[in-house]
Amino acid sequence: MSETRNNGDRKPGTIAVHRCLPQWNEDTDRRAGRMDSDQLGHLIDRHASALVLFARQWCVEAEDVVQDAFVGLAGLRKTPDHPEAWLFRAVRNGAINAGKAGQRRRRHEAKAASTPEEWFEADPTTSLLDPDAAQVALSALPIDQREIVVAHLWGGLTFNQIAHVTGSSSSGVHRLYHAALSVLRQRLGIPCPTKSRPT
Repeated sequence: MSETRNNGDRKPGTIAVHRCLPQWNEDTDRRAGRMDSDQLGHLIDRHASALVLFARQWCVEAEDVVQDAFVGLAGLRKTPDHPEAWLFRAVRNGAINAGKAGQRRRRHEAKAASTPEEWFEADPTTSLLDPDAAQVALSALPIDQREIVVAHLWGGLTFNQIAHVTGSSSSGVHRLYHAALSVLRQRLGIPCPTKSRPT
């Protein structure tokens, strides 16, 4: 799924975060330590897709949760030291809350849970990954392993940043990540990437 900040080109299901963001006074906000529009735009372009994928582990309203997180980041009086990790933590908390609310709503309405969108899209340039098999394999992982794999491989977070997001230790995150990769290798029958980003 791709994000765009040009509303005229936006496809159904993409995130239009910019429509909800406050107007900036670049000079004033920069002096105050706030994030300017260029910085926020870079974060949207770089991380929005991975954040939606991350949120889908807990809820079906993933795009709304991610949009709320970006709006929250834009409204902070001071930019966090690690805005990427801040976004993943905000999305994680928002998605968990949205998932719980959705479960309560579905119980009250006696309706089946909505089927989430596909996590993987087929890539016509390669035949190494079956998107359906990959989605099944990833969704079958325990949630504590799955969120680490998504945050690291798709989100680009380091193990230290993921530890901050999940409230665990870097060594514990590293151990769960490699345990998850081992399971994925076995289920997919192909080698998975093992090179980790520096912590």
